[in-house]
Amino acid sequence: MGLLDNLKAKLSPAKDKVSGLAQQHGDKVQHGLDKAAKVVDEKTKGKYSNKIHTGTGKAKEAMDRLAHKDGTGAPDRSAPPPDSPPPAS
Repeated sequence: MGLLDNLKAKLSPAKDKVSGLAQQHGDKVQHGLDKAAKVVDEKTKGKYSNKIHTGTGKAKEAMDRLAHKDGTGAPDRSAPPPDSPPPAS
């Protein structure tokens, strides 16, 4: 058994616990992210709204991945993007 295999085996229970907590408290965490983003946006007077929105979205996607909510809200990165509509003539 290699070093990485040994490390993965020891960290597996912690990963499962984090996943369980993310499932159990995901709504509270996402509400907190929204609230923090709103406060920061107000304090910066909207100067960094795009960056705040992007960061909040990425944090929410990470929470969904931790909670194993692959099909709810987070886009499936393995699927090809949809075809664009044909140009109108």
